Amino acid sequence: MSVAGGSERLTGRISDFGPLFEYAAKLVLLTSFLELILYRLLSRLGMHLSKMAAEHPWITPTFTALTEVGTWLINIVAVLLFLALTLIMINRWKGHNPSWLVRGGVIGTALLVLLTILFLVVEPGMLGAVIYNGLTLVVVTAFVSEYWITHRESAQRVLITTYYLGVSGWLYYQIVSSLYSWMGVLAAPPLAYESHRAGEAFMLLASYLVFVAYGKSRSLSLRTKNRQQLSRAMWFWGVTMIVFATLIIADYLLDLYSPAFASAFRQASQGIGWIFQFGMGYTFYLPFAIYVGGLLCWSYTVVKLLMTGRMAGYGIGLMFIAGYALLFSNLTLMVVLGVMLLATDRAKAATAEVSTREGSVMPASERLITGHV
Repeated sequence: MSVAGGSERLTGRISDFGPLFEYAAKLVLLTSFLELILYRLLSRLGMHLSKMAAEHPWITPTFTALTEVGTWLINIVAVLLFLALTLIMINRWKGHNPSWLVRGGVIGTALLVLLTILFLVVEPGMLGAVIYNGLTLVVVTAFVSEYWITHRESAQRVLITTYYLGVSGWLYYQIVSSLYSWMGVLAAPPLAYESHRAGEAFMLLASYLVFVAYGKSRSLSLRTKNRQQLSRAMWFWGVTMIVFATLIIADYLLDLYSPAFASAFRQASQGIGWIFQFGMGYTFYLPFAIYVGGLLCWSYTVVKLLMTGRMAGYGIGLMFIAGYALLFSNLTLMVVLGVMLLATDRAKAATAEVSTREGSVMPASERLITGHV
């Protein structure tokens, strides 16, 4: 009798692409995170400490040194991004029967890299910004479409759609604003402000959906029958809800207790929001607790995926480290590389193996149908 056994294996692990690409991707993620902390965040924090710097002389040289390190990290990130993108483009192009979406996305990515190098020498201007952001939107659309086709889970499709709407909101805002400036039109572009606000909301929602699509675990499920896992899940979600609710109503309670202290607390939170606004592009027009919750969901999911060597961990990490406002070319390339890595990580059904024992009484015509004689 014939025994057929089908298995599903995970393709697209970081180790499947060779040691050079593996270490390049790891270094890109590490240096991008350090650049976010040391340059985009801490350098802005130093601007808030001008009054303290007059009393403490060590503050100015410390933050100046950190900013210099962050500036060097920008260049290092750019070189590593070029290397990682080149390697993954070659791999995707030479892959097994790449679709027209993959080939189009690879060609667009190559043009985007060439434009980035060109704009380092030649000032792009407003028209160059329109072309660059428009090409970025086309490339991201190609790989998001590939992800939608190759991933069947509804949670993953909702995630990539929400993230795409978030990035598209920022790219549309940049394209129409640059186009109107290039044409010399003084009127406000249509739906520019609305797309910017909606894009930030979609990006924030995507940080929660990352946990739903990739971070869920049986140990945190409330449907499990295991008492130990159920107790652990109840503690986790209970503490999470308490912290979230506390952050939501803290401002109201502080205002009832001491209006002066509440005002100082609001100014401090506005300062934090200002830092993140320039560091990651969020304007913090939504409650601060929602941003904190999204950051926790994203952080947990990325760490979980990285511990198992999943390509999705590196992709999601880069996509959100780049932030919302893609003000620099290296941030744009982070998003492109992140989406490419996320689209590469998927489960693929392996070919069923069929073994036939000698002396089988199966008719020859049926054995021929199975492909094993």
